[in-house]
Amino acid sequence: MQDKPRPTGRGKLILVMLVFVAPFVVAGLLTVSGWQPTAKGNGLPIEPQRSFSDVRIDLAKGGSYVWRDPSEPRLTLIALPGPGCAARCVDTLLKMRNARITLNRNSDRLRLLYLGEPPTDKAADAFMGDYIIGKDVDGKLESFRPTEPDSVSAVFVESNTTALAQYPAGFDPSGLRKDLQKVIK
Repeated sequence: MQDKPRPTGRGKLILVMLVFVAPFVVAGLLTVSGWQPTAKGNGLPIEPQRSFSDVRIDLAKGGSYVWRDPSEPRLTLIALPGPGCAARCVDTLLKMRNARITLNRNSDRLRLLYLGEPPTDKAADAFMGDYIIGKDVDGKLESFRPTEPDSVSAVFVESNTTALAQYPAGFDPSGLRKDLQKVIK
């Protein structure tokens, strides 16, 4: 009975090299074929991409909203209520605030901006303090505002003032939470 030939030192070296080179070859083939990984978000992309640096927001407490926070990069989630923000709108605003809370130690990296008249619902008193309340002076964000009564839409803005995604009225707040957790780490 004859023993099977064992790999020589050269054969072992080639096997080890293949283990490390194979992923690069596969990645190269995927790139050449045009395949790109996709990450599906729950928000709708804002196309064409635009900057909000020229959007002037007057704050209810006085002054103007500063899009680029000088202390650290912070993203902004804008809440745009439709006419008559009541129970359904307030519930969505609460869930948006809760989505921010789930970011835990990173929650300070997201600012909540509410543009419009604050809701008069007593339930909103408990959490509206977490929102910065302001007014879009020139109406540049009106195209994102819902027309349906008792609704709210949202726009997610990067720290460099680029609008990332919009969430039209009736959006799923848990999908928004997932998107926030992907972006803010």
